[in-house]
Amino acid sequence: MMISGVPLCNSCGEQLGFEPNGELFVACHECNFAVCKSCIRHAIEEGRNACLQCATPYDGDITVKAIGQAAFADHSSMAGYFDKDQDPGIHARNISSVSTVDSELNGEPGNQIWKTRVEGWREKANKKKKTPAKPVTDAQIPAEQQMGEKQSVEPARPLSRVIPIPKAKLAPYRTVIIMRLIILVLFFHYRITHPVDSAFGLWLTSVICEIWFAVSWVLDQFPKWSPINRETFIDELSLRYEKDGEPSGLAAVDFFVSTVDPMKEPPLITANTVLSILAVDYPVDKVSCYVSDDGAAMLTFESLVETAEFARKWVPFCKKFLIEPRAPEFYFSQKIDYLKDKVQPSFVKERRAMKRDYEEFKVRINGLVAKAQKTPEEGWTMQDGTPWPGNNTRDHPGMIQVFLGHTGAHDTDGNELPRLVYVSREKRPGYQHHKKAGAENALVRVSAILTNAPYILNLDCDHYVNNSKAIREAMCFLMDPLVGLDVCYVQFPQRFDGIDRSDRYANRNIVFFDVNMKGLDGIQGPVYVGTGCVFNRQALHGYSPPSLLNLPKSSSSCSCCGGCWCCFSSKKPAKDISEVYRDSKREDLDAAIFNLTEINNYDEHERSMLISQTSLEKTFGLSSVFIESTLMENGGVPESANSSTLIKEAIHVIGCGYEEKTAWGKEIGWIYGSVTEDILSGFKMHCRGWRSIYCMPLRPAFKGSAPINLSDRLHQVLRWALGSIEILLSRHCPLWYGFGGGRLKWLQRLAYTNTIVYPLTSLPLIAYCSIPAICLLTGKFIIPTLSNLASILFLGLFISIILTSVLELRWSGVGIEDWWRNEQFWVIGGVSAHLFAVFQGLLKVLAGLDTNFTVTAKAAEDTEFGELYVFKWTTLLIPPTTLIVINIVGVVAGFSDALNSGYEAWGPLFGKVFFSAWVIFHLYPFLKGLMGRQNRTPTIVILWSVLLASVFSLVWVKIDPFVSKVDSKSISQGCISIDC
Repeated sequence: MMISGVPLCNSCGEQLGFEPNGELFVACHECNFAVCKSCIRHAIEEGRNACLQCATPYDGDITVKAIGQAAFADHSSMAGYFDKDQDPGIHARNISSVSTVDSELNGEPGNQIWKTRVEGWREKANKKKKTPAKPVTDAQIPAEQQMGEKQSVEPARPLSRVIPIPKAKLAPYRTVIIMRLIILVLFFHYRITHPVDSAFGLWLTSVICEIWFAVSWVLDQFPKWSPINRETFIDELSLRYEKDGEPSGLAAVDFFVSTVDPMKEPPLITANTVLSILAVDYPVDKVSCYVSDDGAAMLTFESLVETAEFARKWVPFCKKFLIEPRAPEFYFSQKIDYLKDKVQPSFVKERRAMKRDYEEFKVRINGLVAKAQKTPEEGWTMQDGTPWPGNNTRDHPGMIQVFLGHTGAHDTDGNELPRLVYVSREKRPGYQHHKKAGAENALVRVSAILTNAPYILNLDCDHYVNNSKAIREAMCFLMDPLVGLDVCYVQFPQRFDGIDRSDRYANRNIVFFDVNMKGLDGIQGPVYVGTGCVFNRQALHGYSPPSLLNLPKSSSSCSCCGGCWCCFSSKKPAKDISEVYRDSKREDLDAAIFNLTEINNYDEHERSMLISQTSLEKTFGLSSVFIESTLMENGGVPESANSSTLIKEAIHVIGCGYEEKTAWGKEIGWIYGSVTEDILSGFKMHCRGWRSIYCMPLRPAFKGSAPINLSDRLHQVLRWALGSIEILLSRHCPLWYGFGGGRLKWLQRLAYTNTIVYPLTSLPLIAYCSIPAICLLTGKFIIPTLSNLASILFLGLFISIILTSVLELRWSGVGIEDWWRNEQFWVIGGVSAHLFAVFQGLLKVLAGLDTNFTVTAKAAEDTEFGELYVFKWTTLLIPPTTLIVINIVGVVAGFSDALNSGYEAWGPLFGKVFFSAWVIFHLYPFLKGLMGRQNRTPTIVILWSVLLASVFSLVWVKIDPFVSKVDSKSISQGCISIDC
């Protein structure tokens, strides 16, 4: 029988077993990852002699025990406690055990469901007690047959592998980082011990700014200490889970697409995203697409109807000719040889016909958009004459419509299509709806009722599937029993279409996605960036990963006397105070009531107490059907489920009052409290002990659009920075949240800390960018006359900065132009969007004031990248414009002063001009954005420049730097000497 409370192996699901001295078997003493002796022996035979979770090599004693001792329960010292009914020649690793929980949909209150569940457990336990264990002897199965069965089982090949960065590239990189850290310490020692008395205020300001920059560099640099690459084996995934003549064993996936305003998010773009999802290279019965219309727009609904009809032609065309990408707008606009690798004679003819069908589809969508420009006074009416329920976007019922799928229309070849579901959650005045995060949580509940796939992939409406095998890439991690047990999500990098060739405003974020995220993947995993992410549904439900051992508390366990494993060990050491504190913190982090993998380790009474309807309703809400789905570790919906009942329950769970007094948005689902709900949600999962994986296939998995206009780009950055400030000032701040739980690695905590404090860098940055101009205008400087030693120190600092960047580009493969664009926009965003985000965040969190910045646009040019040259006035443009003006004025004033002062003034001038030129060069893309195409400067910029230049000119006249200061005494003496 199964011993209550004994942890299960994370690889095969069997209990760990015990040492000869009665202690619980622990394979890795570094992270306590639960693996049994048989799995360790299997791993050693395959050449893996390290922990699957932390990669720490196993101790020699553990290796000897795993190989030398028998792998079966009959040879262990605790043989009497294991189930004798199992075949001794087969280990659980080779047994397909898929456990599901039956769902009862009878429309009655949920109490009966839980009573039935508990009674079922009791009956099962009684049967185990009454049925005596049947001893299995070797005579029943000949030894020769046992050996043959053992030899016929081939070890499963891995579905992915980690590719470490070569030591030849990584070792110099780490060495330079340490050297730079040492040089920084010496640099600050010199700066602090050598103040500039003539410009003490400027010197003190510069030192404070430099210290903050150094701290920011540490937070950004050290999480990149152990970057890794990964490789997937899709063919092996197919061999393992897709066999001829058998149903596909691949896990189901629910796709989430969210949209709000079809006037700002064109329906044609959303339609292309949906079409690319429906045409993915994945079993159709395993794919469901949920579209959230948070604006309750009839335009979105009607365009989805047209999309579903066009999908009947588009999906079979893509799968027949292996089209990439499978979004028609982007496929037909490719400037490539579309005949490459195409051998079917009918391809050209069918492609031409499909392009014509798509153009007709676009015309129909454009007609719907044109019709929606003016809303009728009586509101919108559906085709059957009934009013559209969402005419009042702030007060309407929940709406769900299912298209396609098993019971819907098939494609033109007669094959089934993936399910497509339209969802618009209920909205009523007086309720907080939490914008995108609330819409995503509504989709989590609806999908759990209707399909309950174990994995969820969310996409923005403007991000389409660029690689039809992207889901298989993710499944190589999530469905690997050795890798995916404690993986909460697989994040793909964001790639974009329509970016100008020079990427003026660093829209591609290459440095972040190709450098920082690879570094995080070597720690606990990348951060969640809001789109292109495949989630483990259990992680969204707030459960802890299976690898964490949440054993019963000693008070309740020992009271059973014989039901808990601690009773088998007579020498159980008392917990240390630090362990008790850490356990209490971990309990605070756990949103769910229990760990799914340990549910069978409890007796009937403990289960009934643990899984009570009341406790689960407080967490998940008043829906017994949804609660039942959360207990299905492998997902799925019972075949006996009534579709009409499911739809009614789905409508219920998207009600505007469903989340009240529950853990939604607090501990489970997408977390509320910040406009950057993505960072916060991923952070909560990592704090619970989950890890994430970064997947970068050769062909980008998803592609989207990004704002290439300067003002739009700054407002996008403003939103991200504002979300970081909100997290910084909340209880979820990484500086202290979950600190005692011990589940978040310290380098991962540094990375999350960097993601929320980076907007604060705007304050020292704008001060530091102003100092060169002030020095040029006043003739003072922040650095005293340098000695030889100080010159070597400054030179070493500059060389270490350059070497760090060069070596980072070397191991990451990022180009120098992408790196330079990132550096430039770091300054541009820092002195504009980040600065406003700090003050707006303080006003919002501390004073409750929500400030919005308006964007006023002029007409765009109807050319390629015409949006790039559109000038949109916003207050975010004022600080960087001011910095450019004062630095240019300062450079002119500095050269004028040097010309009048003589040769000795040119030496100090070069140091000041160097720092001022550093500011101007970094702000150069911003200046180009103000000038527009062919140096056409908008009138408003000219007015601001003249105004600022006039102010500084008046200040300059007041200073009078070129007029020698003569006192009144000398003047009077001169007057006396004059002979009148």
